[in-house]
Amino acid sequence: MPEHTSTKPYLLRAVYEWCVDNGYTPYISVVVDARTRVPMEYVRNGGIVLNIGPLAASRLQMGNELIECTARFSGAAQELLIPVAAVASIYAHENGHGMSFEPGKKGAARESDNEASRTPPDPNDPPKPGGKPTLRRVK
Repeated sequence: MPEHTSTKPYLLRAVYEWCVDNGYTPYISVVVDARTRVPMEYVRNGGIVLNIGPLAASRLQMGNELIECTARFSGAAQELLIPVAAVASIYAHENGHGMSFEPGKKGAARESDNEASRTPPDPNDPPKPGGKPTLRRVK
């Protein structure tokens, strides 16, 4: 059976388009590796956050394997090459709505739509520190 293409580039393009259509500024968070071409002086803790909105990035091409564009850093235009696999998230800068991904993987979003793969949390387990807040029904 042939391998299916990843849903990730399609989801990235969809969230980008949603941001632009609603007047939001699309930002991507990228895990920088040897294949990523970004200005290294702006990389912090192995990652970089980039404004890829139409006013900030020119000649934007969001392909299935690479995101390519030109952006200005300190007034100088630079060509950016970002592997789709290195994108950790895409979101609207104004409200934070968007989608997160497992960086380095070709798969889709972290939150799986497969209900069968989810296991309900054990009510006796204490909440995990540092995670997202959760609601629990108390009887």
